Amino acid sequence: MTMVQNRPMPGKLSAQAFDELFAKVCNWGRWGSADERGTLNYITPEHVRTAASFVRSGRTVSLSLPINTVAGPDNPRPALHYMVRTFDRASPQGESQFATDFLGSEVHGNCKTHLDALCHNAYKGKLYNGKPTDSVTSRGSTVFDITTYAHGIVGRGVLLDIPRLRGVKWLEPGEAVTREDLEASERSQGVALREGDIFLFRTGHHRRRLELGPWDNGYTGEGRAGLHATTMLLLHERKVAAFLPDGDGETIPSNVEGVGSPIHALQIAAMGMACADNLQFEELIEACAEERRWEFMVVAAPLRLPGGTGSLFNPIAI
Repeated sequence: MTMVQNRPMPGKLSAQAFDELFAKVCNWGRWGSADERGTLNYITPEHVRTAASFVRSGRTVSLSLPINTVAGPDNPRPALHYMVRTFDRASPQGESQFATDFLGSEVHGNCKTHLDALCHNAYKGKLYNGKPTDSVTSRGSTVFDITTYAHGIVGRGVLLDIPRLRGVKWLEPGEAVTREDLEASERSQGVALREGDIFLFRTGHHRRRLELGPWDNGYTGEGRAGLHATTMLLLHERKVAAFLPDGDGETIPSNVEGVGSPIHALQIAAMGMACADNLQFEELIEACAEERRWEFMVVAAPLRLPGGTGSLFNPIAI
């Protein structure tokens, strides 16, 4: 088997094995045929109250990347930002004066911190809970749009820092993280994922970009580190509510034959899990090291965009 950092890479799953895994973690019908919240059903008011008990120092840390307006190999369609009005233009009403600006951006992409709606991913022609893909048209989605999360995702966040576990600054492209890695990280950090948790997963993706510069981390380039598909059994068993990674959770090249984004398919289409992409944890790991704990309250609030398949957002660890 291929070696990465002197570690054997876990093997690829066959298409049949993946379909069996999909069935094992599938939550279709668990909360009824009309359910739109998926694994957020695991977060009860009691879970939120418990999460608030982790607010001790009152320190707040952003988990978002700066909005990127510079094109690059991982940002082919950058966000557009320009000034609409500055203070060199006098107001006919006199004082006071205003400066205004415009922002235009795709929601999804490798350089955009965003939250996926459950209408974002389908597997074999079906969205979560078996809904048909024609629920999403050029006008947006009629089911599972991002407004489902309008009241926010609030709960206990648990950071599992795999580079810290392995004693490296980041994982290399193509490196897959296994269930055994996640469990070893829990033991090392003295935490454990449990029902209703928000799982923050660090590969060091953003740290690598800061130090080495951007790279083509998609299927046409060097790829990226992420989870092995079989780790979804752990998240399913523990009843994890949401997933916030510093890449997008995917190992590229894929570790499943014939499936390009197996983590998204399992988390979103099968499990109905609230998932984000492309956070950054470089400030958070400093705060966790200083406070000697890797659990905290997380508040994540997307924009209220009817029909939207996702939203840019700025999640906060408290």
